[in-house]
Amino acid sequence: MDLDQVLWEIWKSSDLPEGYRMEIIEENLAVSPTGGSRHFSINREVLHALYDHLRGSSWAPGNDCNVIHGLKVLIPDGFVAPKDIEEVEHPDGLGLLASGVALVVETVSPGAENRKRDHILKHRAYAAAGIPVYVIIDDHDDGGAVTLLTDPDPERREYATSTRVPYGKEAVIPEGPAKGFVIGPEITGERRG
Repeated sequence: MDLDQVLWEIWKSSDLPEGYRMEIIEENLAVSPTGGSRHFSINREVLHALYDHLRGSSWAPGNDCNVIHGLKVLIPDGFVAPKDIEEVEHPDGLGLLASGVALVVETVSPGAENRKRDHILKHRAYAAAGIPVYVIIDDHDDGGAVTLLTDPDPERREYATSTRVPYGKEAVIPEGPAKGFVIGPEITGERRG
């Protein structure tokens, strides 16, 4: 059994205490607590606004779901997937297949390890999975910024296009079912100094 299979088996059999989640990122099991009130507030605003933006389409936002690519498991703070999840559901019902997810959102929690996880490790993982749009909302990036990553290159595990928008300005999703969706001060608050 190779390392990926071992990590997969451990992940499937884990029973974490409430308030914690486990992901398989690269060759590691990552256990982290759920976010604090600021983290929750931003994610709630993103999801409410996405519901409104996607109303009437065949797409919907979601959160708190495993996004699976091969034997890797990620739990984004928010995502956009088809309303009919049967077409993108993992065969064992363990979550959604990354191939059906159009957009993921991560809101960075305080601390260097959290920034590394969202900006580097998850960047590579989401690009490897071919997820078209990755949004990073980061209070800790020089007063706050939204980074939009598009054009994934799964082989190189990176996104070809990166656009950083400081808080106080509007970051606009450039493609996919959420095209035109704005992450601005209504979601992030004003730029902080």
